[in-house]
Amino acid sequence: MRNTLALLALAAALAAPLAAEGGSDTKGKFFFKKTCKSCHAPGSAAKEITPLSKTQAQWKAYFAAGKHKKGSEKLDTVLKPEQVKDVQTFLVNHASDSPQPETCGG
Repeated sequence: MRNTLALLALAAALAAPLAAEGGSDTKGKFFFKKTCKSCHAPGSAAKEITPLSKTQAQWKAYFAAGKHKKGSEKLDTVLKPEQVKDVQTFLVNHASDSPQPETCGG
């Protein structure tokens, strides 16, 4: 019984970042790979970016500013607003200091 409660508590703690952001982690990974990785991959035009590139707080600040290309354009010119929320959720949930850090390879 105690193990079951501990497992449920752990599952709730891991799901909390996703619920807090209001986007879809799975969709965010898809949109990140489809849209962002084309310019932010190793050897491409822009600096390589992965979820591990920033901490959760840094990703939140980036999305709060809503700017892209060093502040020269709005994020919603690159992604639809609902996609921005999904990508934000994915990046925050898998940031360098998150419980589930991820590189988003592939």
